[in-house]
Amino acid sequence: MVRDCDAIIFDCDGTLVDSMPVHFLAWHETMNRYGVRFPEDRFYALGGMPSHRIIAMLSVEQGIELDANLVAHEKEQSFLNRIDMLVPIEPVVAIAREFRGVKPIAVASGGFRDIILQQMRQIDIHDWFDAVVTAEDTARHKPEPDVFLEAARRMNVSAERCLVFEDADLGVEAARRAGMRCIDVRTFFTPRRFAVGI
Repeated sequence: MVRDCDAIIFDCDGTLVDSMPVHFLAWHETMNRYGVRFPEDRFYALGGMPSHRIIAMLSVEQGIELDANLVAHEKEQSFLNRIDMLVPIEPVVAIAREFRGVKPIAVASGGFRDIILQQMRQIDIHDWFDAVVTAEDTARHKPEPDVFLEAARRMNVSAERCLVFEDADLGVEAARRAGMRCIDVRTFFTPRRFAVGI
């Protein structure tokens, strides 16, 4: 399937970088500060949704008034404080390495650009990709297809000729809506879990 496409699009968190457990530690620290519950299973279910949208949703659900943008900034800073904990997801990074310069490759993420680029630098893949599309680049986010469609547009490849690597239900659905084939990395990779709970 990888050789039969014209371009490859990778999600970042949980796909190229084993960052989801570290994100959860940052969520745990930040949400505890505000008395907001955000269990680990739900965190994984919302993978691909920008932080400020998650916070706004939790705020409404739990009746706790929060400044979603401010709290999202706090959460991202907590994550960056742990960036040295990040490691590559080697089976996926190996595919990017193999096809770098052979066919167009892109990153398409629901994360913020600065955070995504810092993660890519941390595992030394920041200069591999023909396009990097992040939350700031589209008005709609996963499960909407916009981030993947924008990556395809920037690579000048038709959507149906792109293959996506993803790790979250929202991302898999976004790829489907974009008309792209998708490989769910959860079929061969399980992220670390830390013994914390909210």
